Amino acid sequence: MIKMTNELKQDVVDANKRLVSAGLVTLTWGNVSAMDRETGLIAIKPSGVDYADLCLENIVVVNLAGDVVEGDCRPSSDTKTHLELYRNFSEVGSVVHTHSLAATAFSQAGRELPCLGTTHADHFYGAVPLVRVLTAIEVAEDYEHYTGVSIVEHFEKEGIDPVDMPGVLLKHHAPFTWGETVDKAVENSIALEACAKMALDVYALNPEVEAIPGYILDQHYLRKHGADAYYGQE
Repeated sequence: MIKMTNELKQDVVDANKRLVSAGLVTLTWGNVSAMDRETGLIAIKPSGVDYADLCLENIVVVNLAGDVVEGDCRPSSDTKTHLELYRNFSEVGSVVHTHSLAATAFSQAGRELPCLGTTHADHFYGAVPLVRVLTAIEVAEDYEHYTGVSIVEHFEKEGIDPVDMPGVLLKHHAPFTWGETVDKAVENSIALEACAKMALDVYALNPEVEAIPGYILDQHYLRKHGADAYYGQE
């Protein structure tokens, strides 16, 4: 029987705890998962378990069909959303869901998060999109699954690359972020919240503010993530 490595499960434990230290979660409102693309297995936080109680033994491992293959706890209630992202975004190795206050404010206000400055442009290539409200039928049939479907549909319809845009806002709900690694997915969640906080302050100072010019957006994003990136060390 194929098993998930303890190293990746420990990464998931540490990443979930990092949400607390980063101020991104209240109570148990958030979760991190990670996928081993070689085995097709996903490690995810158990549902409703306090972050202080997380340990290697209670991390749940599921396959892409959602079957529990390791662990005695129930997986996060958001598991089906995570799975839909892994199925459709092949570059993603980790998914994060929080109810961080500023990003959630944009979600629940029904507003995308526009790129107002270079801090945002360093992490997200444009406005962080807002995804449609689910229908009553979708919610009744399989809420968490269709949450993932709505994200994937939006990215496909709008031609958005999930690598260039590693985050999304769900109307009436909260944000999801992702990344190639666990660390990168959590980093994107931290960056999203920071950008949302700054945007709220910017709008308070200047309600008529406009988005960053495209040529500055390109310069900042591509110098860090483009083919000829020169940010950081080789």
